[in-house]
Amino acid sequence: MGRSEVTDYGIQLPVQSQSTIYAEEWEAGAGAADLVEIARAVDRAGFAYLAVCDHVAIPHRLAAAMSTVWYDPVATLAHLAAVTERVRLLSHVAVVGLRHPLLSAKQYATLDHLSGGRLILGVGAGHVREEFEVLGVDFGQRGAVLDEAIDALRAALGPDEFPAHHGKFYDFEGLGQLPRPAQRRVPVWVGGSSPAAVRRAALKGDGWLPQGDPRDRLPAQIARLRRLRREAGVEAPLTVGAIAEPLYIGAPRWEVGRRTLTGTPEAVAASLRAYGAMGVHQVQVRFRSRSRSELIDQIAVFGADVAPLLS
Repeated sequence: MGRSEVTDYGIQLPVQSQSTIYAEEWEAGAGAADLVEIARAVDRAGFAYLAVCDHVAIPHRLAAAMSTVWYDPVATLAHLAAVTERVRLLSHVAVVGLRHPLLSAKQYATLDHLSGGRLILGVGAGHVREEFEVLGVDFGQRGAVLDEAIDALRAALGPDEFPAHHGKFYDFEGLGQLPRPAQRRVPVWVGGSSPAAVRRAALKGDGWLPQGDPRDRLPAQIARLRRLRREAGVEAPLTVGAIAEPLYIGAPRWEVGRRTLTGTPEAVAASLRAYGAMGVHQVQVRFRSRSRSELIDQIAVFGADVAPLLS
């Protein structure tokens, strides 16, 4: 399964998605300049990746909770690739079943090419029925579509100029696409915590991105990942992820919520190291903040004072 300690840390960027579950008040008035400065701070602080989400259109029934602010992942990651140097670029997660694999491959291969091989393609099944219906995709078949889409994308993002895939939902060959990705093999991380998603990650993924699993659920999920891979004879390493509780490094002078991990860098690092003991390799973090500047300060402190204590 790869490493036995937390050595990588990443972040889902603010502003680019503004669900009421996690968005801070200041994000409503933020925009491109804020994203650029935050991405640069993440890059300087040594984060392994920055991530953006994917939704095409939000129906009225969900807009109050989810908002309709969802930046396009490819456009956003390409913009941020141009203003950063080393941080990897993760789609967390791309609902690839909404688009033909050759379309997705054209976009993401170009992104990887232009960024010098920094793409991590995170994929998921999706959950908003209306998005599928308006784009003419069968919502009820989304799991099966994703299973095949991963295989088709493996081919379409591989080294061959003329990739081929023959399946139930997608069938193509003899169609060339250049540029190819800079990476010979683009990592595919599979998102989701349902039994089907965990199985998909185990059998088809280079990594697993859980969705909302609390700490006490992770050991059983990781054990199932290991068992499924062992039974299938998959020997390649799998990067196991976790999403940490919200963080605030230091003693907050405002209400950050009872679930937020706070305290000294040593205390925060000790709490995060517990993920490594479970078999987690990379932890996605999120910081409570009241402004862009406070968030950038938290990112900098994490990179300088917490990250060195994680392994």
